[in-house]
Amino acid sequence: MKRRFIFSFVIGTLLLNLAFGAKLYLNTARAANVDDSAAANLEVFNDALHKIHKEYVDGKDLTYQQLVYAALKGAVGKLDPHSEFLDRESFQQLQDDTEGQFGGLGLVVAMRDGYVTVVTPMEDTPGFRAGILTGDRIVKIEGKSVDRQPLTDVVNLLRGEAGSTVTITVERPSTGTAKNYTLQRAVIQMVMVKDINGKKEFPLDEDKIGYVHIVQFDEKTSEELEAALNQLKHQGLKGLVLDLRWNPGGLLEQAVAVSEKFLPSGQLVVSTEGRRTVEKYFAKGGDELKNIPVVVLVNLGSASAAEIVTGCLQDLHRAVVLGEKTFGKGSVQTIFPLEDGSALKLTVAKYYTPSHKVIHQQGITPDILVPVSDTEQAAILLQRMLGGVEALPLPQQAEVRAVHDEQLLRAKDLLKGLMVYDTLTPSAPKPEKTAAK
Repeated sequence: MKRRFIFSFVIGTLLLNLAFGAKLYLNTARAANVDDSAAANLEVFNDALHKIHKEYVDGKDLTYQQLVYAALKGAVGKLDPHSEFLDRESFQQLQDDTEGQFGGLGLVVAMRDGYVTVVTPMEDTPGFRAGILTGDRIVKIEGKSVDRQPLTDVVNLLRGEAGSTVTITVERPSTGTAKNYTLQRAVIQMVMVKDINGKKEFPLDEDKIGYVHIVQFDEKTSEELEAALNQLKHQGLKGLVLDLRWNPGGLLEQAVAVSEKFLPSGQLVVSTEGRRTVEKYFAKGGDELKNIPVVVLVNLGSASAAEIVTGCLQDLHRAVVLGEKTFGKGSVQTIFPLEDGSALKLTVAKYYTPSHKVIHQQGITPDILVPVSDTEQAAILLQRMLGGVEALPLPQQAEVRAVHDEQLLRAKDLLKGLMVYDTLTPSAPKPEKTAAK
């Protein structure tokens, strides 16, 4: 009898636990389903918006659009530093950027380690002329901290009408110093492809070595490069320096169009991989330089589309990469316009080189590392800027002119060696031809 009682008690307890566990599981599952339901969460969102609009003590002038925009900026800001919600004005500014014209200081910025970091100062712009460098951090605008502000808001503060001024506080991590700059905004109209003198003349040196600097990848970059290469070939080009230093990137299709000028038709240039899709981009043209040796110059200011070109030509042994490790911005952003004129810029994929190396947060390591100090970099930038050295006090002019662009000198020496090799061994298979098969 006692035994039967104990047995019944144990069975009853087990059944009770099973029932309790099943109920707990079902409740948890229901809660999970509710939490993951867009409709249910939109109800919560709408309820919260209504209460903020109605009850917030200082919310008399708040509009629902302001609240929704702020919520969207906060939501997208949780994703990654390159995804953004763009209001109508910001969306228009982005479109202006890709067309090669906008108003502002000419500083390309990104979020890095929680700071608004200068990716590159665009040449011949107020920020460039002020001596602001890649890696500098913008910590204040008009005396107010930009800490925790969305990147879009910071860019909006930097932009403005041509002729207006803005004061920014810039911190240089390498020295730990901070400096205030009061800069006059300008309309930034950029030439995307320049020669060694910052012009569009493209002379050859005494060794028949040409130099092309791609400033940025916008809608006209490949067209300008085509014209530059034609000028150089007409003069008897034997070696090319392709300078991608301080190039913040730009349009993916332009990176492909630039790369294919050095590759045979059908060669894989880059692939992008997202959650549901894999896209591959192949060269459509032919090698316009007929395997003339190429050296690509890069540094920390080389990012995004510049890294696509660098990684592709390095992977395929079509060029030797020289300089410093690149920035490591290898993600793909797609713009999704919204009905009211605003837009979402979302990271939807990552770039991969032809050998499937990831660029994002890794960067491209040069084949030949040639480091340059901040002081040397600033001097090189001044030398390349029209009137840059002449604008300095006389004692400083001599100092700046005395600085040599060691990376460029090394690139030219390397090209001379490759040209001699080609002359001495005309029948030997060239690395470029082998890699392009």
